[in-house]
Amino acid sequence: MMRRLASLLIAVLALIGGLAPLAVMAQEPLRIEITEGVVEPMPYAIPAFVAETPDAGQLAAELSRVVAEDLTGTGLFREIPRDAHISTIASFGAPVPFADWKAINAQALITGAVSLDGAGRVVVKFRLWDVFAGVELGDGMQFTATQDGWRRLAHKVADQVYARLTGESPYFDSRVVFVSETGPKNARAKRLAIMDYDGANVQYLTGSDAIVLAPRFSPNGERVLYTSYATGTPRVHVLNVGDVQSRVFQADQGVMSFAPRFSPDGRTVIYSLTNGSNTDIWAMDIASGAVRQLTFGPSIETAPSYSPDGRQIVFESDRSGTQQLYIMPAQGGEATRISFGDGRYGTPVWSPRGDQVAFTKQNAGRFHIGVMRTDGSEERLLTASFLDESPTWAPNGRVIMFSRETQGAQGASALYSVDISGRNLKRVRTPAGGSDPSWGPLQ
Repeated sequence: MMRRLASLLIAVLALIGGLAPLAVMAQEPLRIEITEGVVEPMPYAIPAFVAETPDAGQLAAELSRVVAEDLTGTGLFREIPRDAHISTIASFGAPVPFADWKAINAQALITGAVSLDGAGRVVVKFRLWDVFAGVELGDGMQFTATQDGWRRLAHKVADQVYARLTGESPYFDSRVVFVSETGPKNARAKRLAIMDYDGANVQYLTGSDAIVLAPRFSPNGERVLYTSYATGTPRVHVLNVGDVQSRVFQADQGVMSFAPRFSPDGRTVIYSLTNGSNTDIWAMDIASGAVRQLTFGPSIETAPSYSPDGRQIVFESDRSGTQQLYIMPAQGGEATRISFGDGRYGTPVWSPRGDQVAFTKQNAGRFHIGVMRTDGSEERLLTASFLDESPTWAPNGRVIMFSRETQGAQGASALYSVDISGRNLKRVRTPAGGSDPSWGPLQ
């Protein structure tokens, strides 16, 4: 009874304050409802996973650590320190002493076990519990991978926990392609790199002999488009992830092509092409190589991005006299302006959910990452700094990653992420500087 009254009070106060209540009532599934961001993260406990074979002890500890980092890193969950635990989990199948976990106010409990099978593969299984209701949320699951893929197993477990507790699609088991930057600002080496969403497992896709810009994943995550200065003139290249040799996508001599992006079905590439003093948006059918021009006029049209259904394109243009955002049909045609605030808008990217567009905004000497509805309404600025640019969406449309550059001659670039509520701004760990991120799909 007291728990029901406390839950009701939390919900009422949250609604009055415009916050999202935590679903903690025993009679309903334990769930965080994400609206404008959760101010009080849900407390959860994750004891070290049980090692079910003698050689799995270190892996069990590392797996549970990464799961906790994934969940806590969202800002939606708060891990209860292990030194505060009253109970331990000695066996995966043993009954859970819920009273001990209630005593430390753990609303959710994650238990797991890790083993190595006869082939040396890692096997992880987990269960998620609603502590106050004393029930399991969903069915336990099991994942298997080679030993060098153990981090993916941790991300898969965290994805399942996140999805069950939020009701939203997950994003931890995903990768980001970006430009890794080293050296001084006036002589910076840039090469393509790929990493896990949290900055781990960085692999380099190109050398540092040519400047590269704006990498973009294909919808299935198997290919990357990017702009290279290898020939001295910016050209769009395409690279199969795992290969060392790319090919020029647009080979017309003396023509600059840049800002490429795949269509949602992966069959078409849109890009900007400069011929003389004019820059327009073009599309190429990958199978046939046929190209078509989508915009016409003396203005600069660039940074195109498809809607998730492939029917529309958002892009930036200075046709109105200043850099603004426009939407047009995917086949070209009349464009509608959607940005009307002060300042200049650029690098628009359509949300995977289809309801918003992320963008870069420059105004009053500051750069911002912002979002707006696709009709231009409800504009919100999420960041502000000397230079924020190149937003990219997580696969579930909840988080935006972008690059930030610090001021001065020695200024460095780094990758950051922020929730679309504007909360939980944090730096993404990379071995060197980073820019131009592109978030790929779930693996």
